[in-house]
Amino acid sequence: MDKRVYLLTIVSFVVGMVELIIGGILDLVAADLNVTLGKAGLLISVFSLFFAITAPLLMIATAKFERKLLMLIFLFLFSLSNFIVALSPVYSILFIGRMLSAASGSLLIMLCLTMAANIGSEKNRGRAIGFVSMGISGSIVLGVPIGLVLGNTFDWRAPFLLIVFLTLLSMVGVYFFMDKIPPKPQVALKEQINSLKESKVLLAHSTTFLFMTGHTILYAYFTPFVKETMGVSGSWLSLIYFLFGIAAVSGGGVGGIISDRFGTKRTMPITLIIFSLSIFILPLTTSVWPVFIVIMIIWGMMSWAITPALQSYLIESAPETADVQQSLNNSSLHFGIAFGSFIGSIVIEQAQVEQNAIVGGVFISLSIVTIMISMSR
Repeated sequence: MDKRVYLLTIVSFVVGMVELIIGGILDLVAADLNVTLGKAGLLISVFSLFFAITAPLLMIATAKFERKLLMLIFLFLFSLSNFIVALSPVYSILFIGRMLSAASGSLLIMLCLTMAANIGSEKNRGRAIGFVSMGISGSIVLGVPIGLVLGNTFDWRAPFLLIVFLTLLSMVGVYFFMDKIPPKPQVALKEQINSLKESKVLLAHSTTFLFMTGHTILYAYFTPFVKETMGVSGSWLSLIYFLFGIAAVSGGGVGGIISDRFGTKRTMPITLIIFSLSIFILPLTTSVWPVFIVIMIIWGMMSWAITPALQSYLIESAPETADVQQSLNNSSLHFGIAFGSFIGSIVIEQAQVEQNAIVGGVFISLSIVTIMISMSR
């Protein structure tokens, strides 16, 4: 496989960390900027919302630009936006910085995926895309513990300064090791939207939105959940997050193996049922550490185990617009993160943090319904 794919994987990991890196330090941000925990949680919502909306729009707007130059420009904008976040004196500037970071980051992720597909041999194309996707999923689940460790050791601004430094290093790598890549014709936005007229496909995207909403309702506020229900913090909290991260990243591989062996239509409902049960049960296990860790690991694995089967299902259901469906499914995922963090902020302010798990489980249960209806069409 072309070694440049590894560089794109690193870029995707650095960019992907920013989305949920603030999840583990929400309490630090809220205390420093004198806002509520729910309001701090909106910093995740606005990022995910802007990410989902701007990704397809920016891909169309920049369709005629040479890919390497475009990546260098947006890496610079991404580093600048995170520098603004790190130096934000008030909540409003931090909010704007997150919006700018999401917009630039959304295009960078899509560039990593499309560039990986167009370098090296065609026989390694799927493997190349898989590597970059692994960087994205790894960053989303490991961003929180990384932010948690740095935030508690130094300050909540430290994780974003690290992102700025890593982004500048990524620019150096892209400049010296990436060749120029000419642009390819992009699918018009109207065509992308028209592909959703097929109810089977629309319900599949709805499944992604619902299960990621349910997952984020708890995961975005997992720090206060663990602190309030188990009374742990510091290194123990970091350990919990790292265990969850390892489980989630390995879950993608496990989900792919299960999907290949048993087929997508068996894998998806079974995975979602286990996913919903684990999140419903989790609040009942906080008094027994070993049981809590086991259920949390199952929850972490299931949160990404569904993805390979669902992506394969979309390709099977709409092979003529397979690339478009992958892009739209990525937007559905980020809309779910945005909506989930928003709903979670309401729940945590209006009720006890344990209720986030119950509400999240309800949304995941709804995703079982949508995928069953989709498969019946």
